[in-house]
Amino acid sequence: MLGLVMTCVYYMFEIERISSIKAAIAKSEAELEKKREIVRVYREKAEFYKTKEGIEHLAREQYNLIGDNERVFLLVSPDEQKIFDE
Repeated sequence: MLGLVMTCVYYMFEIERISSIKAAIAKSEAELEKKREIVRVYREKAEFYKTKEGIEHLAREQYNLIGDNERVFLLVSPDEQKIFDE
């Protein structure tokens, strides 16, 4: 009888341990999937910036450059216009 009780208690502890391991695995898999998504996005960005359009986009956004036959319009508020008139 005592052996049966000990076996049942041991079995319950093992079930609990297996359950916690499964939860840890699920959490790790979710984190891995998030990291894979981040890597996928970075790879897409890297591929985009290797193209001509990507280089032009980077030049416009970070370096405020313009392409041939493009114009830049400077919109100035009335308060800022005074600075330019002086």
